[in-house]
Amino acid sequence: MGSRIMTMKRQAAELGRIRTGYSRPNSDPNKRPIPVKSKTFVLSSHSRDYVAAAAELYGGRVEEWTPQNTSIAQYRVITEATELRAILPTGDPLSQSYEMWSGGGCARRCDGEIEQKTRKPCLCRAQYGDDWHLRPPTQVCRPTSRISVMLPDLPDLGVWRLESKSYYAADAMAGGLDLVLEASGGRSMMPVRMWIEQRTAVRDGKTKQFPVVMVVPSLPKLRHALSGPISTAAALDPSTLERPAIEAGQAAVPDYADEARACRTADEVREVWRRARAAGHVDPKGDDELSRALMQIAEDITNGIDPRTGEVDDDNAVGPDDEGVYDVEVVDDGSEPPTAWPAVAQPGSGARS
Repeated sequence: MGSRIMTMKRQAAELGRIRTGYSRPNSDPNKRPIPVKSKTFVLSSHSRDYVAAAAELYGGRVEEWTPQNTSIAQYRVITEATELRAILPTGDPLSQSYEMWSGGGCARRCDGEIEQKTRKPCLCRAQYGDDWHLRPPTQVCRPTSRISVMLPDLPDLGVWRLESKSYYAADAMAGGLDLVLEASGGRSMMPVRMWIEQRTAVRDGKTKQFPVVMVVPSLPKLRHALSGPISTAAALDPSTLERPAIEAGQAAVPDYADEARACRTADEVREVWRRARAAGHVDPKGDDELSRALMQIAEDITNGIDPRTGEVDDDNAVGPDDEGVYDVEVVDDGSEPPTAWPAVAQPGSGARS
């Protein structure tokens, strides 16, 4: 078995990004493109195939696009989807920090208390006080939330990253995900619904509108989201959690007849019947199709007939071999034949066929 670098992060490949806005060219070529808040999701990737698959699934047109502050072209689609069905991978898929970016990259990254690069107390709070977050992003860090999800109806195994710099979105995302992680411990995947919700806030007498991406567990009932880890099959198809109990029970019934055909003696077949009776899968009086099938299998084995082929099994037939030697001890104890199982298969009965 191979070894791993213990300090290396283990994460799925990032296939693309999920965005809540885009930019359009400015009429003045000397000015920056104009940002646009989108009412639908925007998906982008370095792979045209991924974006084309997203356009086919969610609507929209594939276009070549170059993000700001880079010369590397990508592809994007402004979809028609106001909601996405996704799956949260195992572990904690949310990463949050206060960040300030410049032309040289990330200049500050803070957890709200300690700035990670300088290891000093929050620089923004020290400079502007407790209301520092109300200042423009040119002066202070912005709350940056990154969440990785899988889009199960798109190609390949990997994640799509959603990034938000909304102060209010950061709080909403963390609160919803913490409930899920508290229940599942991050030990299973979780199906979610994602949609863009337009909200407003009043600051200094002015109303500001901003989008918040809601991420909510997509399960038939709340108790499913809070009852602990779920299976991968349930994450892909949550409706399986609501299948009627009788259907689930039928699906779990063992193939008793197949087990009986593999038995070597009638007593072993009778034990199979007893297990089926204890599980409530046969009529205690033996008046059902499965009981009759098991009785016939036991009788065939007693008579030296292989129940799998219907042919005489010379190796297991009760009788002497060519030299007159019995392979098994034959005891005539007056017990009832296999067809009388319900009378002889009661607890405490040790009768043999």
